[in-house]
Parts: sequence; structure tokens; C-alpha cells
Amino acid sequence: MDLRTLKELVRQGEGDTLEFKLKSNHPERIVREIVAFANSGGGKLLIGVGDDKAIKGLKYADEDEYILERAIEKYCTPAISYTKERIAISDEREVLIFHVSRGIEKPHAVLDIFGKKKSYVRVKDKSVQASKEMLAIMKLAKENKDTLFSYGEKEKQLMQLLEKQKSVTVESYATIAGIPRWLASRTLVKLVLANVLEVHPDEVLDRFTMAMY
Repeated sequence: MDLRTLKELVRQGEGDTLEFKLKSNHPERIVREIVAFANSGGGKLLIGVGDDKAIKGLKYADEDEYILERAIEKYCTPAISYTKERIAISDEREVLIFHVSRGIEKPHAVLDIFGKKKSYVRVKDKSVQASKEMLAIMKLAKENKDTLFSYGEKEKQLMQLLEKQKSVTVESYATIAGIPRWLASRTLVKLVLANVLEVHPDEVLDRFTMAMY
């Protein structure tokens, strides 16, 4: 990538596949963005670019690169596939770019200081913690098996609900269908894996809609 291409990329602003960080401060937090990209469609992390799209660059890019590589190795599990490059913006400053591939061994997670795993997904310009449903979808999709389901009363109620509301949450479906949350969750997950529904992750509650063909 050359400087002109970098400027054009920055002009697009942060989004599903693009994140800016001015510095590599708090690398244990930055890896959340790496994990979110891997759990979604992949993306680019630009270090040396501010949220205001100012391309300030890094004076000591070697240090930032080393810090982030070690953080990815230490905090991300399973291992994440990525490449990196540096773009010179002046004689003394560079922008560091991490190109993160879409993960194969999903769900990828961040390990905290207690060894607890937290997975993240990309939602527009934010990385949000994955819900139980998103974790289940990622785990089961990895097995690459055909998902079969029976069209019973609870599925019929769901389709009727979607005709009226366009989207549902696990909670709204469970309430209207009069079924336990765990059963509503399992039903929605199965229908996503069967390509009947689509899931839309959110910071608060994931929403499910009919799949678009």
C-alpha cells in the first residue's frame, strides 16, 4: 500500500472492516479489535491514525509493532492469521497496518489476566462482546455440518412474529412463544445455521431476521 492509498482508506472512516488507533497504548485492549475482525469478516487495524482521521504516524514503529505482536501472541486464542506492513508518511514517521484475516477456528477470544476468555465481534465501527448465541453459531458453523430442524409450533409462532415485527430477540421470541429462554435461543441458533434466519449482533441484544436470498 502506498501513501495515497492509505489516505483514501482513512477518508472512509472507521467501520466494519477498519479501525484506527493513534498509539499502541493498552495493547491488551487493542487485541479486542483484532479478535473482533477475526470473528467477523476480517479487517484492517491502522496504528498511527486518530479517530478524527488525522494521520500522525508513529515515530518508533518498531516498538509498536513488537508490542502488538507480543500482545496478539499472548492474549489471543486460538492463534489469529494476519499480515502487517508499514507506510512512511514522512522521513521520521510511519503508519503500522495489521491486515487481519477472517478466522477459520472461530470463535477467537481474548484472554484476561485471570485466563478467562471473552470473544468479540465487529458491529459497524465498534467491537462488542459476543453473545451466547453468537458463540454457539460460530462454534457450530465451524463443524461444517448440515443443520436439520423440524417445523413445529414454536417455529410457526416465530415466522408469524417475524412477519409482523421484521426482527426478534431471544427474549421477545421466548415471551411470545411461551417457551424457556434456552429453547428460544437454541431454536434461533439452529435456524441461523440452516440459513433460514440471519443474526445481527448488537451491543445490547442481538436481533434475528429472515435470511435474504
